[in-house]
Amino acid sequence: MLSQELEETLKRAMSMAAKKGHEFATLEHLLLALTEDSDALEVLSACNADVNDLQQKLMLHIEQTFETLGNDVVETRPTNSFQRVLQRAVIHTQSSNHERATGANVLVAMFAERESHAVWLLNQQDINRIDVVSYISHGIAKNPAFDADGVGADGTAVKDDEVNQKQNPLAAYAVDLNEKARIGKIDPLIGRHKEVDRTIQVLCRRTKNNPLLVGDSGVGKTAIAEGLARKIIEKDVPAVLEDAIIYSLDMGALLAGTRYRGDFEERLKAVMNEVAKNDQAILFIDEIHTIIGAGATSGGAMDASNLLKPALQEGSLRCIGSTTYKEFRGWFEKDRALSRRFQKIDVNEPSVADTIKILSGLKRQYEDHHDVRFTVAALKSAVELSSRYITDRKLPDKAIDVIDEAAAAQMLVPPSRRRKVIGEKEIETTISSMARIPAKTVNRDDRAALASLESDLHRMVYGQDEAIVALASAIKLARAGLRDAEKPVGNYLFSGPTGVGKTEAARQLSESMGIKLIRFDMSEYMERHTV
Repeated sequence: MLSQELEETLKRAMSMAAKKGHEFATLEHLLLALTEDSDALEVLSACNADVNDLQQKLMLHIEQTFETLGNDVVETRPTNSFQRVLQRAVIHTQSSNHERATGANVLVAMFAERESHAVWLLNQQDINRIDVVSYISHGIAKNPAFDADGVGADGTAVKDDEVNQKQNPLAAYAVDLNEKARIGKIDPLIGRHKEVDRTIQVLCRRTKNNPLLVGDSGVGKTAIAEGLARKIIEKDVPAVLEDAIIYSLDMGALLAGTRYRGDFEERLKAVMNEVAKNDQAILFIDEIHTIIGAGATSGGAMDASNLLKPALQEGSLRCIGSTTYKEFRGWFEKDRALSRRFQKIDVNEPSVADTIKILSGLKRQYEDHHDVRFTVAALKSAVELSSRYITDRKLPDKAIDVIDEAAAAQMLVPPSRRRKVIGEKEIETTISSMARIPAKTVNRDDRAALASLESDLHRMVYGQDEAIVALASAIKLARAGLRDAEKPVGNYLFSGPTGVGKTEAARQLSESMGIKLIRFDMSEYMERHTV
């Protein structure tokens, strides 16, 4: 059985031959008709064919080769090769357990007629039977930019401008940060002058012009790259970078759909070539440690990092990377060949004072989004309290999350009771929720708690006056700032015989300081199977 569209295509081929006064309808007539068949056209596009060029050459061949008999033609008949192709297409369809033959099946069957001019023209387009079968059976398009079925998500045909966009690897697998900044999708960069200046300096090098931003999660590595794009748009950069364009590589899009070996490498090389063509293009790879091993097959040594190394060394590809200290130690320090092609830039956690400035610069965006206003005291409390109670994350990310959460919480309140001004009280409530500690603990003045710490411990723990005095003094020194900011407030070892109050001292210290106590009883882990 033939599909309805294929029947119309065959009628179009016969009608075309009859109108031109040809005695026979040949494979060339059939192929010309197939260029207007949606199924066959999809396959041709997937195989990277120039359909317009193919149509012109077919029409030229038909005009120059076949004799026009005019009115002497009684009835146009298909040639034997025309009929054989249709028979093969039907047999192929039946053997594949499909009900109806389509234009794509006819296109496959046509390659059996090797001596025909139609097949010769297809070969001239660098299309062979394997290309066609690979796409029909497995969806493997020879054109890497060809989307599935060559149609949009709603089933409509892809327009010319959409096709051109898909054929651009940067449009398919990267995000133009300059364009995001131009339409206001990137927040301003507050501070970080030292890191930005160093990044620009590295980008201006002749070789190894690849800055690597290394810092803990949440300190603002991605914000530096996005902020640089915004500065480029605002012309707030040196003249050498005024026309630069920063593209953020989307590793998810790059890896998605790479079912066969070589697909990933082909996409990455296309992106690299596109960046190398443009002297002003800069590639930004967030979480760059993910490229180490990406695309590698089992037992194979080739991955994305090995594809990048030559271009990074030559300077033809300018790349900004970002990663954490943990991943840098785990991956980059092991791959010295890759790490030496980057210039490491440390992005440290900003101080409390710097974070307050950052929040002051960003508050307008959050106020406009939530339709609220933040007081100066609220911003200060968000930074100080998040720094004190949320210890598993870094500034300024955790402080920004606090003001965002505090404003979002008002959306749960009925409009009549919704607050338009976010103050310290709302910030303290949000901190208690995020840190999972009682709200009254957050409200307490830390200095008042420290002033009464020694007396509180004396009242609850008996007979350990000397130990409690030493413990309270050590905590007060640490809280006064006489410690490394990167280290814990304190590490204390309570030693003594059973029953003298070691565990009780730890429990009461936790209550007095308002810090959650997590208790590990190591006597429960004495056997190997319990660990």
